[in-house]
Amino acid sequence: MPELSRRHALTVAAALATAAGAGVAASPTTSAADGHDHHSPASFDEVYKGRRIQGRPASGGAHQHHGGGYAVFVDGVELHVMRNADGTWISVVSHYDPVPTPRAAARAAVDELQGAVLLPFPAN
Repeated sequence: MPELSRRHALTVAAALATAAGAGVAASPTTSAADGHDHHSPASFDEVYKGRRIQGRPASGGAHQHHGGGYAVFVDGVELHVMRNADGTWISVVSHYDPVPTPRAAARAAVDELQGAVLLPFPAN
């Protein structure tokens, strides 16, 4: 039996991690066995603490894969949001405070900004 090199072991580990991630990404986004609703949230458009927050299904864009096909805006500037595996949402502004909806993520961002202007998130 041939010896297992460190390079081969790392290659196999990376391939397994990639395959496991692809299996998660390919799972259905409808009502899941975990009890969370994975449908795209409804659109919203409101003024919260003097700031206009909006959310709607995304029609495309650089960050669509992170936001689960949903776009959020604060005063017309896109707020980068991401849906977690458990169905909660985080934003680039309040990354360590998951909330249940994109609307809650927009409100949390407004709270965190404390009147500061949201700057566009650079697309890589």
